[in-house]
Amino acid sequence: MGDAFEVIPVIDLRHGLVVRARAGMRDSYAPIVTPLAKGSAPADVARGLIEATGAATLYVADLDAIVEGASPDLASLRRIAAACPGVTLWVDAGFRDRDSADAFLSEELGRPVIGSESQTDAALVRALGDRAVFSLDTRGGQALGPACLHADAQAWPGEVIVMTLASIGTGAGPDMARLAGLAAAHPGRRFYAAGGVRGPEDLAALAAIGVAGALVASAIHDRRLGRGAVTG
Repeated sequence: MGDAFEVIPVIDLRHGLVVRARAGMRDSYAPIVTPLAKGSAPADVARGLIEATGAATLYVADLDAIVEGASPDLASLRRIAAACPGVTLWVDAGFRDRDSADAFLSEELGRPVIGSESQTDAALVRALGDRAVFSLDTRGGQALGPACLHADAQAWPGEVIVMTLASIGTGAGPDMARLAGLAAAHPGRRFYAAGGVRGPEDLAALAAIGVAGALVASAIHDRRLGRGAVTG
């Protein structure tokens, strides 16, 4: 690969706090306990993740917006942005229509992530293009969202998250076969693994098959990944 493999730390927000994700069972997520911060305040955890990794991008999943259709938690996002100057935020707040995505873009808090699970068709993904990141969501091998978004790669922007929800926080390892197939079939796009990354060996294996980066939370909080993983 011409570009360095990128590790993107992950924050899951719920009711204004950072929660610990596991297997995509969002209703059971509890406030995080991590050696990287005192408490679960978003700004503190975000700062700890960036200090631990040196990452240039931070992914934020606003679970209240994704699951319950709430408005994006702009107050928490502003605190995260202030705590991590120079870091680009990728924000999934369950964007379902152009108005909500445009309103978020007007805040200049980062790039919207458009999750397939939140869509009814390909219109929003096509309309935003490379201003957004697309998340190709699955759970237990089942594609989430409209089939056309999974089947029609022409609708995808240049950066695509391959989100395996059932593997999040489980240490089960990335879905290497699916990722390898996507990277081989679409060499012009940058794919990011999400779910199951355990440590440096997984990152090396992902880089070897042409994956551009990985979204990681548990392995960073558990000190299995740090700065060397991002720059190596």
